[in-house]
Amino acid sequence: MGVLSGYRVIELAGIGPGPMCAMLLSDMGADVLRIDRTADVGLGIAATDNRYNLLNRGRRSVALDLKRPEAIEAVLKMVEKADALIEGFRPGVTERLGLGPDTCMKRNPRLIYGRMTGWGQEGPMALAAGHDINYIALSGALHSIGRTGDKPVPPLNLVGDFGGGALYLALGVVAGLLEAQKSGKGQVVDAAMVDGAASLMTAIYGMHGSGMWNDERGENILDTGAHYYEVYETKDKKFVSIGSIEAKFYEELLRLSGLKGEELPRQQDRQSWPKMKERLTNLFLSKTRDEWCKIMEGSDICFAPVLSMTEAPKHPHNKHRGTFVETGGVVQPGPAPRFSRTPSAIQRPPARPGEHTEEALRDWGFGATDLDNLRKCGAIATGSPGK
Repeated sequence: MGVLSGYRVIELAGIGPGPMCAMLLSDMGADVLRIDRTADVGLGIAATDNRYNLLNRGRRSVALDLKRPEAIEAVLKMVEKADALIEGFRPGVTERLGLGPDTCMKRNPRLIYGRMTGWGQEGPMALAAGHDINYIALSGALHSIGRTGDKPVPPLNLVGDFGGGALYLALGVVAGLLEAQKSGKGQVVDAAMVDGAASLMTAIYGMHGSGMWNDERGENILDTGAHYYEVYETKDKKFVSIGSIEAKFYEELLRLSGLKGEELPRQQDRQSWPKMKERLTNLFLSKTRDEWCKIMEGSDICFAPVLSMTEAPKHPHNKHRGTFVETGGVVQPGPAPRFSRTPSAIQRPPARPGEHTEEALRDWGFGATDLDNLRKCGAIATGSPGK
């Protein structure tokens, strides 16, 4: 029933942003088929229990040995029926395999070919290895995240892999599918994490250019420089978040914190920010997190408790909205965004590599003779899971 129901997508297995993009497309209803390797190559980040490889949820897995020409031909046969293909290899790898965009689009001129890399398809660093931390470093994002006088703090791998990578690739693929409906032609989507991370920084670059943003960490409104946009510890060694940027919200912060009526500096007097932060630090230490929640939660302060991953699924707001769901015995974030008429859903738990090899190949048009030939030449494992 999802908004992308009826679309077929081939995912050449990788790690990080590629799988998350595939997960998003699957959650929105696309039939995404993951092409896994026939042997574990030790990618180093996957959970040992496959149930917890949540980025792999929602799609079936076919295991093919892409070093064999018969396996490459099998993928190309599926390409003929696909709407999109996504891959996350370094530039030139799929070309050497025989699955590059030119080859695939000869078989299917309407194909949207999504490419996910760190540095992009060309440029001085295009062929270098890297991870999220490196891509956001080059974009200016990492430099901007941290406290004054301290080193930059990597924001997990949310900005490069997922925000600047998976989401931009998913947007590019969907936009390409929309355009192909009008033109009848496919195209290549070049999604680079360094580009996406830079794009996420657009508003900050605007403030920097105008002089509103200091290039020193921890001295600005959104980077913990301001006392009214900060995380504060509470009496029970937990934390709360405050984001009272607008004047009317700041007034509410002063009222509910008990500071209203005192002679205080102007909100935007940057020279006073350190002293006001010290004042608020001591104030929030006077009560527990739950006590502050009773006072401030649901108000216009722009307040929320800082919840752990154990606590977040249990919060009443998240429970009401079903923000977290349980699938296959594992609590996890549910699909987002939400659609009123064609709701998204998790189609199935994460598949074991090759779990659906023969089942899925049959659904994609492979007959008994085709499967027998693929087994005999070793393109798929004999007795492949899902047989």
